[in-house]
Amino acid sequence: MLKRALFFSTPYCLSLRNGQLIVHTKEAPEMQKSIPIEDIGAIILEDQQTTVTLPLLNALSDNNVAVIFCGNDRMPNAMLMNLDSNKTQGESYRAQAEASEPLKKSIWKQIVEAKIRNQAALLRKLGKDGDKLKPYYMNVKSGDTDNREGIAAKIYWTELFGREFIRMREGAEPNNLLNYGYTILRAAVARSLMGSGLLPAFGIFHRNRYNAFPLADDLMEPYRPYVDEQAYHLHAAGKSQLTKEVKGELLRLLFVDTRFDKVLRPLDVGLTFTSASLAKCFAGTQKKILYPLLE
Repeated sequence: MLKRALFFSTPYCLSLRNGQLIVHTKEAPEMQKSIPIEDIGAIILEDQQTTVTLPLLNALSDNNVAVIFCGNDRMPNAMLMNLDSNKTQGESYRAQAEASEPLKKSIWKQIVEAKIRNQAALLRKLGKDGDKLKPYYMNVKSGDTDNREGIAAKIYWTELFGREFIRMREGAEPNNLLNYGYTILRAAVARSLMGSGLLPAFGIFHRNRYNAFPLADDLMEPYRPYVDEQAYHLHAAGKSQLTKEVKGELLRLLFVDTRFDKVLRPLDVGLTFTSASLAKCFAGTQKKILYPLLE
């Protein structure tokens, strides 16, 4: 089932009643809107004057809703995640923790291949030279020991945004668009991992001690080009500032179509396919992670 993504950029009062998210303002408490909790997949709380009740937060957590809290700069700052969102979570945690190094290297190889393939596919879709990346996604070594991901990235960003562009968090536009889109994607990936009984804190390749969700950073890599496509079109249209409108368009990332073989699904649903297949890889019942091919 496709979940809704909600964005609150003005000071609303949010509470819970009869399994429904109740939305109203302090000025007009009698004018309320209700949304079933079970229909919600992600919520972004941006305005610092927004009030949220504890029963609502618990209900959102119980339903594995990814809640993103923004800081004073209106940029995503923290996430609310459920600690018990899967019936066989303990078993899945053990399989994940006990995964062998060869298995992790095999999984990372698949992730790198899928990421570069999607980068190449996006370049071709935009009328650029995606064939430059073909040598890099062909025959990736176990664990990507020769860092094809990094080499391909330099070529990719130059083709996508030009030679002057440098991809970095504090860099010039459209880095701000990419940062915001990746944060939304990361929250959705973390949510899907928890729903599949996996712990986002146990990464495969990403292992920064200050990173609370390294597995989400691993799994989301092949999905990044979907964010890149949105950022490219926004930037080309002169929409490089993170206005309310632009943030809303980036949030629609969760609803873009993703194709798995002959099956077409919204990205938010596609993430559940990918995370569930990763859980099966850890459990030893499957060898291949399911990723969509951007088209």
